[in-house]
Amino acid sequence: MNTEIEAGEPIRVLLAKPTHDCHDRGVRLVAKKMRDAGLEVIFINFLLPEEVVQAAVDEDVHVVGISTSAGGHLPIFEDLLAGLASQGRQDAVVIAGGVIPPGDATKLESWGVEAIFGPGTNADQAIEMIKGRLQTSQS
Repeated sequence: MNTEIEAGEPIRVLLAKPTHDCHDRGVRLVAKKMRDAGLEVIFINFLLPEEVVQAAVDEDVHVVGISTSAGGHLPIFEDLLAGLASQGRQDAVVIAGGVIPPGDATKLESWGVEAIFGPGTNADQAIEMIKGRLQTSQS
């Protein structure tokens, strides 16, 4: 996993629904929009944070996005961020989507989650953020 992108290389995004959070309609739509925008998207469902970390490493992604709507997001992100760090993958852009209360959003951002996209967010906003963030890292 590396946020250094070679010329012509697609941005690789891993989108995941953690554990048994089955509200995946929104994230599936986001995945389609991201693919339509030229991003390479890997979508996985119902995994533990350590499994998401392993998938991120195996797929050599630039971005890890977790979509959560069932609560329990703080320990999921805590484990995800710790797992990425233990694998030396702190360079991954970590984003969140779904239903996350404002107080929890502030905590997640303080931990290093770079963006949180709540209900009603247009997928184009997430795509623009990702492209802008990764282009900035190339400079």
